[in-house]
Amino acid sequence: MSRADSVTDTLRQAILKGRFEPGDRLLEVALAEEYAVGRAAIRSALLELTSGGLVKREANRGATVRRISIAEAIQITEARAVLESLIAARAARNASAECHSELRQIIAEMEEAVSDGQSQAYSELNGHMHCRLREMSGHHIASQLVANLRDRAAHHQYRLALMPGRPIESLEEHRAIVEAVVAGEEDTAAQAMQNHLHSVIDVLTRWGDAPR
Repeated sequence: MSRADSVTDTLRQAILKGRFEPGDRLLEVALAEEYAVGRAAIRSALLELTSGGLVKREANRGATVRRISIAEAIQITEARAVLESLIAARAARNASAECHSELRQIIAEMEEAVSDGQSQAYSELNGHMHCRLREMSGHHIASQLVANLRDRAAHHQYRLALMPGRPIESLEEHRAIVEAVVAGEEDTAAQAMQNHLHSVIDVLTRWGDAPR
């Protein structure tokens, strides 16, 4: 990995983990000092993150963390539902016995996080499971597209994990996905993933309709 790629990934993770909130300015001088790199490396990272939809650049304002509306988050999730259903089906076809054990372990950790009320930990495990399913699927194009889409709506995903009762619902949905993948049932895995992401859309829709 080049130094530029490393800076881009570090900044991407800082945004995804909420260190920089939507609307926060990303100042080249301050970031260059923090990451001990030249401004050219920061500028390159910001350009890449702009093309990926995480950063917004405006004249006379510079770069800021891009705000994603509820309406856009819903459209992102609708697109993910199509792609991740394919990914779940391919994971059911291709995942090894070792992968099955790993997925069961992730579910066990998710159960523990829900039981302990650890929303941050649950959100991270949620993302980790989806990432591993992408890798297990072997479908590189769908995986790349989904990774970009998830990044763009990451802030909303974390907020969903904080909603009362949502982690329990989400856990059951993820358990159904894993059970289908472990059983090698491609159609069932695809449907379980569809059900999960349509549930996310329902929550986002109610969220968007709620009085401010």
